Amino acid sequence: MEAVTDQKNQLNIGTVIAVRGSVVDAHFAAKLPPIHSILEAGSTGEIIIEVVAHPSPKLVRGIAFSPTGGLSRGGQIIDKGNSIQVPVGKSTLGRMFNVFGNTIDGKDELGDVERRSIYSAPVPISQRATTSEIFETGIKALDLMAPLERGGKAGLFGGAGVGKTVLITELINNTVGNHEGVSIFCGIGERSREAEELYRDIQAAGVLDNTVMMFGQMNEPPGARFRVGHAALTMAEYFRDVAKQDVLLLIDNIFRFVQAGSEVSGLLGKMPSRVGYQPTLATEISELQERISNTVNGAITSIQAVYVPADDFTDPSATHTFAHFSASIILSRKRAAEGLYPAVDPLRSSSKMLNPIVVGERHYRVAQEVRRVLAEFEDLKDIIAMLGLEELSQDDRRVVQRARRLERFLTQPFVTTEQFTGLSGRVVRLADAIEGCERILNDEFATISESDLYMIGKISEAGQGKNK
Repeated sequence: MEAVTDQKNQLNIGTVIAVRGSVVDAHFAAKLPPIHSILEAGSTGEIIIEVVAHPSPKLVRGIAFSPTGGLSRGGQIIDKGNSIQVPVGKSTLGRMFNVFGNTIDGKDELGDVERRSIYSAPVPISQRATTSEIFETGIKALDLMAPLERGGKAGLFGGAGVGKTVLITELINNTVGNHEGVSIFCGIGERSREAEELYRDIQAAGVLDNTVMMFGQMNEPPGARFRVGHAALTMAEYFRDVAKQDVLLLIDNIFRFVQAGSEVSGLLGKMPSRVGYQPTLATEISELQERISNTVNGAITSIQAVYVPADDFTDPSATHTFAHFSASIILSRKRAAEGLYPAVDPLRSSSKMLNPIVVGERHYRVAQEVRRVLAEFEDLKDIIAMLGLEELSQDDRRVVQRARRLERFLTQPFVTTEQFTGLSGRVVRLADAIEGCERILNDEFATISESDLYMIGKISEAGQGKNK
């Protein structure tokens, strides 16, 4: 059981003394590997283990990031002397990686590139930009009703088939075009089918060359899924701090990060906390979320898909995650069924940025008026269904007329769906979105057909016909 230090290669070599699923204990007599160190075991070093605890002066406990089949007591284990490191830089654009920074897209290897540890401290508060700034997406429904914060975090709630992937690809496209930035997609616990489909969608949309994709697949051990978010953030921090670019970080799904942490905690024998979650839940979420911020050089703006267990918003995973968000974007299946794309629900979506001090008095006033009109229309729908539109008062008819025109104006043809819709995509400035809604609220378009406001960009395009 004695461990040795290989003098020739300066390797710190230990001995495996216990294997319990993904948990591996090893004895090191010469030098104890630090926390987060990577250990290699197996005949060819194919089993990667990360040190997570020091139970005794000569003993380390680690979590395996790869299957432990074939590992046995008495086997040799090697301390690599560093934590997991991933490649950073322009050469990563257009590529797909796993948690170890290895390419998984079947293309040539990256070669000699700079690699950085996946662990780094959040930017100190003294070095962060202290101004609240809007991150314009070019998407009317988002910029007007639930504006994103530059360097902030937004939650994206939506089931299958409501346009989540399309919205993600359009956000990637607009980030590249408007902010001269890059996009990083991080799949935590993704199914291989989802990863492959998203890769093809992003490639077909023509935005792959400015995108980095990183996946911790659902079949991988919990340790790999638990650390893939940190690996993606390391890549994002390079583009923000060194390349001085704005970064759009998309994470799907943040709940699977919590699940992976819960599995790791259970494997290590920690006492579960409320609802069976790990006792370190809040700390683990904060370690990930607090690295997402803006500085004087650039910003990491994050949109994170969120699954809420059993639609219970009091679930610990939900409450701890929501505390970090500055905006919540709700995609509505009902709006998608009506053909109102993007299917953003303006009544349920919200943002802390929608404040007159941040967005200005005019933007705030128009957004609140749009929300009021749409809410009144929602209340009138039952009456219309039972009695018909003719039974409404003149004032209520005007509300319905404005609301239906607003709903259609907030639709938008996307650049990334041109090949499917035949409509030329639009990127709409926030000022144009505000002006359009303001003019509809003032009944300037009461005499034109509702369909003339459907799938257009600026309000000046109303009545001009669709650009085929």
